[in-house]
Order: sequence, then structure tokens, then C-alpha cells
Amino acid sequence: MADGSSDTAAPYLRAAAVIQERITGGTWAPGDRLPSRTELGRQLAVGENVIRRAQELLISRGVLEGRPGAGTYVRTPFERRTLPRIPQPGPAQPARGPAPAGFTGTWEADSAAKVPAPPQIAARLRVEAGELCVRTAYEFLTDRLPVMLCTSWEPMTVTGGTLVVLPEGGPYAGHGVTARMAQLGITVTRVTERPRPVHVGRDQAQLLGIAAGAQATLIERTHHDSTGRPVETADLLVPADRWDITYDITLPAHGT
Repeated sequence: MADGSSDTAAPYLRAAAVIQERITGGTWAPGDRLPSRTELGRQLAVGENVIRRAQELLISRGVLEGRPGAGTYVRTPFERRTLPRIPQPGPAQPARGPAPAGFTGTWEADSAAKVPAPPQIAARLRVEAGELCVRTAYEFLTDRLPVMLCTSWEPMTVTGGTLVVLPEGGPYAGHGVTARMAQLGITVTRVTERPRPVHVGRDQAQLLGIAAGAQATLIERTHHDSTGRPVETADLLVPADRWDITYDITLPAHGT
């Protein structure tokens, strides 16, 4: 068979074909949780590693989705969304916490203080490699499922010992970089973004419920104050199969 279910196909391809046939035949409907790998292996007379590879293949094809700590599910058709990269909010359009511009949803966050900055992060913040920072890992959620990831870094020389040292803690939790820096008398005047294509690693893929190696866009975003100093930098990981990223650029009037 063209789907790889012939006797000469690799065991994981045969297992994937059987799982696909059961979904097509209605054994499992969109949103259903599959049996454990142990149980599926018993049913198909193969090992758990074969089932794992079969599931990874079907995840890469958009048939299944993994949910960290919850198992593997038949994927519900995903509504492709647009993530507009728009100018930073002004007084008439207040910031929505740490969420990237254009995102509508919720987020979960985990911060760690006194984390040494890796060389590439230190270079973006214009500090020495190893300088202590607050690192915050975000999961942005739609319908309670992670749809993009973000890791933010802020030098402790900027926020250490203040009420805004933890982006998601204290009286200004969730207010976003611009509003939090304003509490320190720092005016954020510029945000730079550098998008580039990447392939998702295994840990990130598990969080997002997509296949390891799937395509994504990595947006390197940095907030600068009025002196040009970087005060925060972040990596936003946007799965390519879920989002269209659009940039809205305002041009000066003709003749100005």
C-alpha cells in the first residue's frame, strides 16, 4: 500500500498505517485520547519505541497531537491564525502583559532569578556573558493548549532589588516590559525583531504537541530604552503550521 502498510514496510510505518485506519474508520474521533504506548504496542504486537515513532510520524502529518503529561490525542482540525506584528501599543491601546503584539489568548509563565546569560543572549543585551538575569519561560495558550513559546531575559542590573524584578510576580505582574520599566523611570522607546526559520527541538515539540523537527519561526525580540540600551530580550517560537506572521509597516507621506 502507498501509505507504507505493506509487509515489507518498517514496523513503525505499519503501526502508523493501522492507527491512521482506525481514526479514518471512526475508532477514535477528533479530540479522543489514544491508548498508552504500552497498550497500543500490545494490540499491534510491537514495542513501545515502534509506537513512539509511529505517533511522531502522525504528529508530523497533522493527524495526532501530543499534550505534555496528558498523552497523545487525535488532532482536532486547527484553525490557522494570523499573528500581526503591529506597532507597540500607545495610550489608546494599552499593552496586554507579555503577550506578543496581535496575540489573543492567555499565558502561563515560570521565572528564575540569577540565571547566567548565555553568550548569544549577553550579546543581544550588550552585557558580559554570564551576567545574572531573570529568565522567564512563557507558554501562550489558545483554548487552553500551548500554541507558541517565549523565553525572556532581563539583566538583574536593571530590575534586581525592585518590585518589578519578576515579570509575573509582585504588584506589576503581567504588565509587560514597557509598563514595568516605566515604574523604574525607564522609558522603552524601541523594539527590534529578527525573524528566522528554525526546526523545533524535542522538548519544545512536546510542549507544543507537534513533531520534533517541525518548522517554526523564531522571532528574536529586544526592547530598548531611550538611551538605546537593551533592557529585555526574548525568543518567541511560532509554529509554522499554525500561524501566518504579518508585518504592518507605516510609510512616511509622499514628499516628507
